[in-house]
Amino acid sequence: MPSPQIALYALPGIPEVQAGDDVAQLILDALARAQLTLHDGDVVVVTHKIVSKAEGCVLHLSAVQPSPQAVALAALTDKDPRHVEVILRQSRSIVRQHTGLLIAETQHGWICANAGVDRSNVAGPDGETVLTLPADPDASARAIRAGLMAATYTDIAVIISDTHGRAWRLGTVNVALGVAGMLPIADLRGQPDRDGYVLRVTTVARADELAAAAGLVSGQAAESLPVVLIRGADYPRGEGHATDMQRPAEKDMFR
Repeated sequence: MPSPQIALYALPGIPEVQAGDDVAQLILDALARAQLTLHDGDVVVVTHKIVSKAEGCVLHLSAVQPSPQAVALAALTDKDPRHVEVILRQSRSIVRQHTGLLIAETQHGWICANAGVDRSNVAGPDGETVLTLPADPDASARAIRAGLMAATYTDIAVIISDTHGRAWRLGTVNVALGVAGMLPIADLRGQPDRDGYVLRVTTVARADELAAAAGLVSGQAAESLPVVLIRGADYPRGEGHATDMQRPAEKDMFR
């Protein structure tokens, strides 16, 4: 029996994305340039930034009027009040605050720095442009998947990814914000290990694992490789939501 293996292909040549662009078509064009075709069971991981840009989630801070709450919070965290205002608009709540840092619960339910509002890899050398997360990353993933499947007649999964920090470990890692064509969690409960012990609590964040794997070839800085094709990965089929991986507040012992 051959050893399991997967292949990662970063798709080159995707241009700067503008509002209204068809992300699925951009991916199809990139696949053609790379002389790759989609196969059943493939996973396409798309960094949220090109999805957010295509969906018009770009804001220039000159157009943002900070609220009194944003001004007060900016003073406590040494942040731009306009940036804080955008963060507040994207948040259900502020979880933690510190000089230079805001941890927020986004409208989607994610716990992350600045509610995912980012300045990196956003057009605008003046640093005045910010990008928010897609309004519904699962819906974004479904739309991209539908476009790819209609053009290629393949059954694939799509993941929308972002880079998050982790509460108990240094360094950032790619995680899944949206999924389509897969369940984000592989439930191993009830399965035996190699010694016959039946697993009782083991669930695996498969969508996060795949997003993190894609980060190995997509990079985090100036690589301009926002789409990765993963071939050979095992994942549970179905239609889930990425937020299925978010720990409920009543089970969060640290919040």
